[in-house]
Amino acid sequence: MLVRRIRDTEMAMLSRSVQTWYKHYRAKPDERASEMLCSAVIDLFNKGHHTQEELTSILITRYPGPTAILTNSPTSSSVH
Repeated sequence: MLVRRIRDTEMAMLSRSVQTWYKHYRAKPDERASEMLCSAVIDLFNKGHHTQEELTSILITRYPGPTAILTNSPTSSSVH
């Protein structure tokens, strides 16, 4: 897959999508969760999802709350 450089305005929109996920779940930002959410939102963007509403909706559906992210995220001990 060909991936182009993400512009600053697009990166700001991706960031707002992640921030909206945190607001939706009334969650306190967490480094591991943020890494996972940011990676996911960039991947979704590269797959053609280009609006904040669409990206936020997918994040909320795919990652139903902070506990779901932290439970399913890889840890350093699980990576070989």
